[in-house]
Amino acid sequence: MNFDILILNGKLLTMDSHGTQFKNGAVAIKGKKIVALGAADDFSSRNVSRIIDARGGIIMPGLINTHTHAAMTCFRGLADDLPLMTWLNDYIFPAEAKLDYNKVYCGALLACAEMIISGTTCFCDMYLFEDAVASAAKHAGMRAVVGEVLYDFPSPNYGPIENGFAYTEMLIEKWKNDSLITIAVEPHSPYLCSPDLLKRASFLADKNNIPLVIHVSETEIEVRTSIEKHGVTPVGFLANLDVLSSNLLACHCVALTDEDISLLQRFDVKVSHNPESNMKLASGIAQIPKLLKAGVCVGLGTDGCSSNNDLDIFLEMDTAAKLHKVNTFDPTVMAANTVLKMCTIDGAKSLGLDDTIGSLEPGKRADIIIIDTHKPHLTPMYNPISHLVYAVKGSDVATSIINGKIVMENGRLLTLKVEDIIEDVKIIAEEIRGAKLG
Repeated sequence: MNFDILILNGKLLTMDSHGTQFKNGAVAIKGKKIVALGAADDFSSRNVSRIIDARGGIIMPGLINTHTHAAMTCFRGLADDLPLMTWLNDYIFPAEAKLDYNKVYCGALLACAEMIISGTTCFCDMYLFEDAVASAAKHAGMRAVVGEVLYDFPSPNYGPIENGFAYTEMLIEKWKNDSLITIAVEPHSPYLCSPDLLKRASFLADKNNIPLVIHVSETEIEVRTSIEKHGVTPVGFLANLDVLSSNLLACHCVALTDEDISLLQRFDVKVSHNPESNMKLASGIAQIPKLLKAGVCVGLGTDGCSSNNDLDIFLEMDTAAKLHKVNTFDPTVMAANTVLKMCTIDGAKSLGLDDTIGSLEPGKRADIIIIDTHKPHLTPMYNPISHLVYAVKGSDVATSIINGKIVMENGRLLTLKVEDIIEDVKIIAEEIRGAKLG
């Protein structure tokens, strides 16, 4: 067979259901897909259009960021060290009121550059002007699940909520069958969405067999308010509305009761864990070990750049592993392999994409990264998975392939002009800086 790309000479971590690894492995790509993989000695370089030498590094699936607000790169550092509601109502919402398609497009391009450079090949985004985010991801050659945020009050993009649903349906039609872009239906949260909005959003997602993404139980205050208003927790409220389902991705899930966890497990709801954002906003520590023990699928996310302040999933993995160890006083919880699965195969499951990405297997899309391990902080290497979680940094990513296309090689982005993007966002920041916020 002729191959378009053959990756050789690296430690191959497939992240498949058997945890298959090859000490010196190879991956063959034809078109958009992986067509073969295994021991490098079993492959010939003949009839190969392009050979990539991993130089003894790690060959692995691209990372998946299950919760972002990509264009919030424009607000990085805008309002740090504030409580969630003060941050949101006094700074973020007023700043977002000044957004338009072009600002979101520029901010999303910057996010794509940051994510590709640090090893992320797929992200799930909730924000405004999401057609701009989809277009930015497509331009960058990046895989994305995107959805327009829906809430009860008028949006800077679409105005009243009726237009929000029309906009979402436009996105679904425009991007259907795209090889990189998946559209999701994304109501903001139970506290900013009416029951009718939530039920309609759920129906639209089910009708189109696409993800439904929502912030859930991010703080104790949110949970107490829900109990006072509805008599149940946010998770219970969604259950009463028949919104809980296997296509639902619940983001944050910091403040959960045992009954909440049982409901999430019963309806096969997926969870996006965002430890650094939750820490920075002092929202609390999600009970991820309990969720995993209950059999709930958990992905890993960074949240937006104004509450993190970066999009580096390698840093997020390190934080997630250590946070739960110290919180439970148990060094065995959140083992490295568990955390790595959260941003590979389990991240893919969270987005309904596990038949397509998340592991390196013949027939799946070629979303692959190569880690340069020839560095002091990565020497020696007894366990590559442990290194990926506790020692590797986003800056160690050398090459990224998405959908069979090389988008970064030897640390150089091939699809984006980074300097131009940086200058564009600097201009946007000056406009934001000049506005009266807070």
